[in-house]
Amino acid sequence: MEIVVCVKQVPDTTEVKIDPQTNTLIRQGVPSIVNPFDKNAVEAALQLKEKHGGKVTVISMGPPQAKEALKECVAMGADAAILISDRAFGGSDTLATSYTLAAAIRKLGTYDVILCGKQAIDGDTAQVGPEIAEHLGIAQVTYAAKVDVEGDTARVEREHEDGYEVIEAKLPVLLTAVKSINEPRYPTVKGTMRANRAEIPVWTVADLEVDAARLGLKGSPTQVRKIFTPRQRTQGVVIQKDTAREAVAELVQKLSEAKIV
Repeated sequence: MEIVVCVKQVPDTTEVKIDPQTNTLIRQGVPSIVNPFDKNAVEAALQLKEKHGGKVTVISMGPPQAKEALKECVAMGADAAILISDRAFGGSDTLATSYTLAAAIRKLGTYDVILCGKQAIDGDTAQVGPEIAEHLGIAQVTYAAKVDVEGDTARVEREHEDGYEVIEAKLPVLLTAVKSINEPRYPTVKGTMRANRAEIPVWTVADLEVDAARLGLKGSPTQVRKIFTPRQRTQGVVIQKDTAREAVAELVQKLSEAKIV
């Protein structure tokens, strides 16, 4: 079985800061991590490989430092990794990103299952995975909480607010994984050593059959005009009285002073 996993290196959201002058993310000195949902996708791919055999290839589109995210996936057990990186890809929205990743997957050749995290924690759009499937013209099942493959059919439990849907789709298929699908494994010492020695090939525009007009900022129909931090809310007032009647009286007084009532 040929399995492809799309991963993204994202800023650690607990460390993200915004420049108040430019309203853009401050990335200098901010640690980066593998998108958590993408690690669930990698684990799902490894479990499929362990059960059915085959190969797991991880791809990522990003700057040169995204190699570190790919090496972490190799340390977990992925067989190969490829970085899609070129200045021409800069500023890509979800449509341009999915178009580029789909072109890279076509270049890989044969694939049975494509796995993505349900969304990236920096953009939270949940659009790239489904859009890749549309570019490739294959079936897709989003929010996968459980997956297995029998012959040429994938059987997926799809998570939603009211429970689960059981969906079957013919291969090849693209799946997006939710957190509950598994618990990602930790890299082993042997895996880490292998990842440190691994050569991560870099594919540029010249390596892909793409239309340059559909890449990067120029090929992105959506653009971010402004990013801002919401004003911090003032701390509330705690009312502590011996009886409920006294507490209500104090509350009414404070609401009156604030001209709310």
